[in-house]
Amino acid sequence: MSEQERDDERERIASLREKGIDPYPARVAPYTRVAELRAAHEGKTEAELEENTVSAAVAGRVMALRSFGKLSFFKLCEDGVLIQVSAKKNELDEDTYALFKSLHIGDFVRVEGPLWITRTGELTVNARSITMLSKSLRPLPEKWSGLKDKEARYRQRYLDLLSNPRSRQIAVTRSKAISSLRRFLDEREFLEVETPVLQTIYGGAAARPFTTHHNQLDQGLYLRISDELYLKRLVVGGMDRVYEIGHNFRNEGISKKHNPEFTMMECYQAFADYRDMMDLTEAMIQFVAESTLGTTTVVPVSEEGEEEAGVTIELGGRWPRVSLRDSILKETKVDVLEASSLEALRKAIAEAGLPVSDAPTWGTLLDDLFSEYVEPTLIQPTFITDYPVELSPLAKRSVDDPRLVERFELFIAGMELANAYSELNDPIDQRERFEEQGRAAHEGDEEAHPMDEDYLRALEHGLPPTGGLGVGLDRLVMVLTASASLREVVLYPHMRPENPQALSSDSPAKEDSE
Repeated sequence: MSEQERDDERERIASLREKGIDPYPARVAPYTRVAELRAAHEGKTEAELEENTVSAAVAGRVMALRSFGKLSFFKLCEDGVLIQVSAKKNELDEDTYALFKSLHIGDFVRVEGPLWITRTGELTVNARSITMLSKSLRPLPEKWSGLKDKEARYRQRYLDLLSNPRSRQIAVTRSKAISSLRRFLDEREFLEVETPVLQTIYGGAAARPFTTHHNQLDQGLYLRISDELYLKRLVVGGMDRVYEIGHNFRNEGISKKHNPEFTMMECYQAFADYRDMMDLTEAMIQFVAESTLGTTTVVPVSEEGEEEAGVTIELGGRWPRVSLRDSILKETKVDVLEASSLEALRKAIAEAGLPVSDAPTWGTLLDDLFSEYVEPTLIQPTFITDYPVELSPLAKRSVDDPRLVERFELFIAGMELANAYSELNDPIDQRERFEEQGRAAHEGDEEAHPMDEDYLRALEHGLPPTGGLGVGLDRLVMVLTASASLREVVLYPHMRPENPQALSSDSPAKEDSE
């Protein structure tokens, strides 16, 4: 918007004030929601409305203006629902008509008048009075092309929501999905709780944290990477079924599947194991899909929200259970349990004719192998089970093979959506795992789990057999809305500074490719 255009708008505001019209009044007179009005009168004939006159007041944003001499129309949008308004010069007093002529797309107004039906059958409010509610100083995106530039859409989400119906639908779907997930857990007597976001010791996942500082106590703090350890403390305290929906923060890359700030649901159930959590996960996501979409079948859609040809994801039915070992063996011919050291695994990967990453530990190399060759193939819902102990410092060992733990991850659309364990409740074993993680950190693993003495103290008071589950809600919404990027489903994704000069010399400037 140019300075001249901005000056013109300021002059219009000054002109309104000179006429005694407040362009930003503090109160709105009573009105009827547009959706409610349409539901009550949509489908009525012109004769019905002439026989029983209905006067209505509506409020909203002006989205389009058309003029046919002495008859004009504009579209009013309130909470995503449109209604047409007509303005006839001979039916409005001079001041009201002048106000109407001063309207621009983007302005908010309240309109009152009788309902009528146009020749094209459209329900319309015939304006008899118009009240300015808020004057817009900047133009909205052009109606037909909308806001297409992805970076502009993510930075100016308010314009994206106004001009792109699919963006609004994704936001609505997200809200409904989280509400239905809460309902699912509440009906199973899980109690929603809140745990600290600022933590003195981060833990519960393999990730690098963000750091901050508390001035009063001169204390270093971390933004949580997970709420797991605090939730399990509550189970120790006798709260047998708990869950939390909240933001976690991980100081890592940005990509189609990653954002430094993301939303998780974690729940813990006493006297359960990872098989119980597998059944819970399957039922939960199917319930959320049915409640939100009305179906368990997800069909690819275009930017405009239209169905497209492509891979359909079916969330219904019984989902496959495949061990981590077997999934890697199938795709790479590498047996990771036979190659049980870093050097042996490097050798096995090389012998399979595959490139070998420079991962510093056996566990991280195995994870690289899985991420590269297996994860992209898991389009339909699939549980990957039985992870090595080295990758799972908080999970209980397998009864059948002590090298493994009772853990699964759920994959859909080529990405991880959920992670669950039979929680490790042996404090001696847990201490040894933490110590092993300390050695891994010393060898260069930046995501190794730190020692947490208070959590160990809690375990020593006794944690019952417990199943734990974490679900990435951003990624779940990606699946439900068939979105290709996490930035589509997070209303305010993390972005580079608009001004590159704003980056300090030690700021991480690199982002993964979209």
